[in-house]
Amino acid sequence: MSYTVDFQTVSTVGLESSPVAEALAGLRANEARYLKNKYDHTFTVEPAAEAAEVVERVHRILKEERDLVIASRPLEATAFQVENISMAYVFYESGLSINVMYTVDDPKKRAVGFKLSDGMEVPAELADRFKFARQKSKLAGTIRGSYFVIKNEY
Repeated sequence: MSYTVDFQTVSTVGLESSPVAEALAGLRANEARYLKNKYDHTFTVEPAAEAAEVVERVHRILKEERDLVIASRPLEATAFQVENISMAYVFYESGLSINVMYTVDDPKKRAVGFKLSDGMEVPAELADRFKFARQKSKLAGTIRGSYFVIKNEY
C-alpha cells in the first residue's frame, strides 16, 4: 500500500523497523518537501516488496557502475518522472537513502545520491569509497550526503 509523505507532520509509517526511524522519517520528509517545492510533485512511497522493480533497478546501477552491494534491507521505494528527469528512491532499514536522478535527454546529468540519516554510521560498503558532506535540515537534523555520476545507459 502506498504512503503519501507528509512533510508538515513527520511520520515513521513504513520505517518502524529502522533503529533510526525518526531520523529516516525526517530525511524522507525532507525529500518530499524538496520535490514539492522544486517540481510541485507529491512524494509517495511503497513498501520495497511492492516496488521490487525500482529496488532492482537501483541495485543494478550500483552494481554495474561501482560494484556496490547495499547490505541493509530496503524498506520503501518509489519511481516517477518530473519534467525530463526520471527519479528513483530507496529507503533502507539502516537509515540510508539512495536516489537515482536520470535525465531522459542529457546523459551528462545522471547521478546516484546517498544520504545518511542523523545518528547512523556510514555503511561499510560506502565508508572507504565516498566522502560525505554535511547539510542541516529542520526536518532531518544533520544529513550527510555524497553522490557519483552515472556513466552508462540504463
